[in-house]
Amino acid sequence: MYAIIATGGKQYKVSEGDIIRVEKLGVEAGSAFTFDQVLAVNNGELVVGEPTVAGASVSATVIGDGKAKKIIVYKYKRKTGYHKKNGHRQSYTEVKIEKINA
Repeated sequence: MYAIIATGGKQYKVSEGDIIRVEKLGVEAGSAFTFDQVLAVNNGELVVGEPTVAGASVSATVIGDGKAKKIIVYKYKRKTGYHKKNGHRQSYTEVKIEKINA
């Protein structure tokens, strides 16, 4: 059984017991979180929502927050002496999928 959920502008295919990293949710570690935007559910037969599946949700437990690896952003324009180096670390929340309610 799996579900496709949408959060943080991205879509994730999840099953029970999966640990995924999603965009930062702003929820404490150890607390429960429910994903309401369920786009599709498969439990033997695929049910696709229009745009979401009515009455479906995915329950998860928040493991913790963190930051991804640093990405270097380097801007350069030739012949002008212009260059700028910048770094970015994206924040994320790690969650464990407990139950798919469909």
